[in-house]
Amino acid sequence: MLLLPSRIARTGESRVKPVDSVPPKRGTAASTAVCYPSSDGKPMAETERHAIATINAWQALRRQFADREDVYVGVDMLLYYVEGDPRKSVVPDIFVVFGVPKLPPRDNWLAWREGKLPDFVLEVTSRRTRHRDEGPKRELYQRLGVEEYWQYDPTGDYLDPRLKGARLTGPAYRPIPATIGPGGIQCASRPLGLELHLSGNALRFFDPARAEYLPTPYEDQVRANREADRANREADRANQEADRAEAALHRVAELEAELRKAQR
Repeated sequence: MLLLPSRIARTGESRVKPVDSVPPKRGTAASTAVCYPSSDGKPMAETERHAIATINAWQALRRQFADREDVYVGVDMLLYYVEGDPRKSVVPDIFVVFGVPKLPPRDNWLAWREGKLPDFVLEVTSRRTRHRDEGPKRELYQRLGVEEYWQYDPTGDYLDPRLKGARLTGPAYRPIPATIGPGGIQCASRPLGLELHLSGNALRFFDPARAEYLPTPYEDQVRANREADRANREADRANQEADRAEAALHRVAELEAELRKAQR
């Protein structure tokens, strides 16, 4: 069973605090007593479909970069970008940061302590969160220098197509070109080295190096069950072969005993 993170917050709903055009600052002793909460007390997603899309994306990217010790994949986490002012925060649904330690687990993201802001952000959006995702959040990520900003609308409330991305070009975001593939919309993410596809209406990450989709948690479970079933069948077959071999040895021993008795 998949356990959701303990800090759950509503996707994109009124979650961008007032913004100043201030870059992350290095630590100072004066701010060490400031409290940076790890929860805003709001539910994670607007609907079950939004929650599933968020968790699927998070798990797929965590699995993709599991062997990289310098990649952090965050989900629904309070990100603070001005030291000493906890009002300056935002909660990306999914974010990926390259060049930072994967461990230890974080309760929140303090940009000045980490020394880095996200390279990739994905918001699982809806009509209800549209104005935040299209306005303040986009503007904030642009100011903070987030290389790519993506939006995915799992219910098709307002985005058409349901997936779009923007890449920082100079000081401003520019649309990431999309192509139409066999399954639908396809776009490439530079920092991830992956493609984002709409397969039907579902968001999928595609690895062009392996020419395959990153598995969802459900697909991982199905694969694990199949492998377990196959391992059990092989174990049963090995046990049966061992039993037959033991029976054959026992029969040989009986025949040898009968032969010695007949020769007396």
